[in-house]
Amino acid sequence: MSFAPSGAITGMAISSPDRHADRELVELARGGDAAAFELIMRRHNRLLFRTARGIAVDDSEAQDVVQETYLRAFTRLDSYRADAALGTWLARIAINVALDTQRARARLIAIDDLQESDEKSMELPMSFSDLRHDDPAAKAERGQLRDLLQSAIERLPPIYRSVFILRAVEDMSVEDSASCLNVSADVVKTRYLRARALLRDALGAQIEAHAAEVFSFAGERCDAVVSHVLAALREQGRIRPR
Repeated sequence: MSFAPSGAITGMAISSPDRHADRELVELARGGDAAAFELIMRRHNRLLFRTARGIAVDDSEAQDVVQETYLRAFTRLDSYRADAALGTWLARIAINVALDTQRARARLIAIDDLQESDEKSMELPMSFSDLRHDDPAAKAERGQLRDLLQSAIERLPPIYRSVFILRAVEDMSVEDSASCLNVSADVVKTRYLRARALLRDALGAQIEAHAAEVFSFAGERCDAVVSHVLAALREQGRIRPR
């Protein structure tokens, strides 16, 4: 997806979005700057979609969670204190929104109270053969593996799927994953080990080579979230007129 907003951020060049600190963007958004809201969303859409998809039952529900996450977050920007990365703060909200959605639809998910096994070993790298070739057969094989992997991830129980998506798909650290899920680092490690074991049983040992390619959030979905949230913010009067 594109990370460049359609408008200019007041007083800021947008050629290199990563230059803008979370605190600066939040301050601009608090002042009603539409471009700041858009840049925040385009920076974090994929993370929040994947985070939501760890709990939501399908892509459409995950997209709804992402939209509601932004609306909740943007109405409480004063509570953001920059003690965590903005993405981590937003991901926590997304998890709560996703869980609220499941409860409202009578899908009870215990994301934080499952009795864990005694697997306390360190996370070990998974082995996989090198499929990174440019020939058509290798590309087709990667596409097939990606589809199989996404299906297998979707079948994981939510407590394992959520951890796997944060750790393997989004490459989030153990500490940030624990913060998002409101569990300990040991619980994250244990659930990640269990998720990989379940996926190994389903697919063998080559499942993480293309994990970053699954649950993509680009094009129409990304633009739809941005348009929906900006329209709602304008209706609420949170974006100042140009």
